[in-house]
Amino acid sequence: MPSYSFDWVDAFTTTPFGGNGCAVFHDAAGLDVETRTAIVRETKLSECAYLVGSDVADFGARYYLAGREILMAGHPTIATVRSLVHRGMVDVSGGRAEITLEVGAGVLPIEITMEDGEPLICMTQAAPEFGAKFEAAEIAAIYGLEADDVVGVPQIVSTGTPFCITAMKDRATVERAVLLPDLLEAWQIRLGHPQAAVMEPFLVALEGATDTGDTFARLLMAPPNPGEDPFTGSATGCMAAYLWARGLIEAPRFTAEQGHGLGRPGQAQVEVLGPRASIAGVKVAGRGVVLMDGAIHL
Repeated sequence: MPSYSFDWVDAFTTTPFGGNGCAVFHDAAGLDVETRTAIVRETKLSECAYLVGSDVADFGARYYLAGREILMAGHPTIATVRSLVHRGMVDVSGGRAEITLEVGAGVLPIEITMEDGEPLICMTQAAPEFGAKFEAAEIAAIYGLEADDVVGVPQIVSTGTPFCITAMKDRATVERAVLLPDLLEAWQIRLGHPQAAVMEPFLVALEGATDTGDTFARLLMAPPNPGEDPFTGSATGCMAAYLWARGLIEAPRFTAEQGHGLGRPGQAQVEVLGPRASIAGVKVAGRGVVLMDGAIHL
C-alpha cells in the first residue's frame, strides 16, 4: 500500500481555519490524474497540490480541482511553498530566500521573507493576457443581479488561469450574488474553444471587508467543486491587472480580501508591475498556516 506524506495548509491567513485550505502531497509524481482528483473530492477542498519535481525549476507542482487540473492557482502556490519551508526543504535561515516553482502554466519566481518568525510568500504571476469582453447584463444575470450592479465591462483576464473579472458597484452587491449554475454553464458553452476552460467570473468590489482592505471579492463555483472558494490567488492577480489597466484603482499596490462571508477571512498584498498600458506581471503575497500533517494510504 503506497503512502504519500502531506501538509494541510491554510493559505492567505495567519490563523488556523482562515483563508483557503490546501493539502500539499509530497513525492506525488506517481499519482495518476484520477487519484489526484479523487483526493480533492475526498478532502472537500477546492484544490490540492502535488509535488512532482522539475527539470527547469527548483521545485515542481501540479494543482487539481475536483474534476480537472488547473494550470495556475494562487492559494495552492502559497500552500506549497509554506509546506516546503515547514519541512526545511527551503533554507530561510538568513531571513530571506528566492526559489522557482514550475506549475502547469510555467515557472513562477517566488520570494520568501521571514517576518516575526513566519514566512511571507510572494509569487510573481505572468504578464496578463486580456481576452473577450462581455455585456454587463450577461454576467450579472448569472448571479441574479442587474446590469447596473456592474461597473465597467467584464473581461476575461489570465495571468496563468483565465477568469472573467467583473467589478461590482459595492461590497453589498458582491455579497448578495447567488450563482445560477445553468446560466453559468450556458455562458461557458457559448465561449467555445479555446475559452471553454475559463473559470467562473470573479466578482470584486472596490472596498475591503475590513478597514485594512482595498478590495473584496468572491468566486462562486459550480459542482463538483465546493460552492465558494475562500481565497483565489490566481484570480486576484488577474483582478489586479484588470483594475490597474482600466484605471479603476489609483495605486498599483493594494490589499485584497476574500472569504469573510464564509468565516474564513483571507488577505493578500498585491502589486501590479509596470504602467497601465504595459503590465509586466503581478506580485501576490500572503502567509500560510500548517494546520496538520500526515500521510495518505492508497
